Amino acid sequence: MIEIQAVTKQFQDKKKYITALKHVSFSVKQGEVVGLLGENGAGKTTLLRTIATLLTPSDGNVTVAGYDTVKDPYKVKKQMGVLFGGETGLYDRLTARENLEYFASLYGLSKHETKVRIDDLARMFGMRDYLNRQVGGFSKGMRQKVAIARALIHNPDIILFDEPTTGLDITSSNVFRQLVNQLKHEGKTIIFSSHIMEEVSTLCDTVAMIHKGELVYHGQLKELYQVEKSKDLNYIFMSKLVRGNDPYAS
Repeated sequence: MIEIQAVTKQFQDKKKYITALKHVSFSVKQGEVVGLLGENGAGKTTLLRTIATLLTPSDGNVTVAGYDTVKDPYKVKKQMGVLFGGETGLYDRLTARENLEYFASLYGLSKHETKVRIDDLARMFGMRDYLNRQVGGFSKGMRQKVAIARALIHNPDIILFDEPTTGLDITSSNVFRQLVNQLKHEGKTIIFSSHIMEEVSTLCDTVAMIHKGELVYHGQLKELYQVEKSKDLNYIFMSKLVRGNDPYAS
């Protein structure tokens, strides 16, 4: 479903280059839920933006459902829902409903399809009380709910979430986790970054760990637990950062 092949991404800062990703390679199967782990600045968001066609790799390539993200970006975008942390992509002067209607129109949904999707998502996230209010007056948690709904409005097969529960209260975070399980049951392919290890261990089949732009681990959680002889994902993560790609380093 998603193939990431030797992807390197560099940014120019004045006269020097900063390497955000270094030869990252791994694949994601259809229907798989992958947790993307890494410290702030590790390259998680850069990787997600590259998969989402928002950034072009400096080297290597990414294919999504057989489409190259550089050569066929529009075909990739049609199949994908994206939410980046801190960037809701909403228009403050529009109501929540108007925002969702606008984004639904960009994906070519009919008025009937749009109404059904908005009603379903509003019920799922408990947004019906403020669906017809302007987004500009919303709390961070309310905006985040609408932003998640925006990412899902066209019922995409592939979903990228960057810190999706940021700003959500406990109840809303639990609703999100139930949503991921539902999407997984529907066969959706999901990659999401998170600092909440319990969230990753509960929802994900597979984890990808990135440290200073390099992939230090990619594999199934159950296999990772067996190798590390522990189910403490926080401990394993910190240990992997120290050891890098060598599972036997002391």
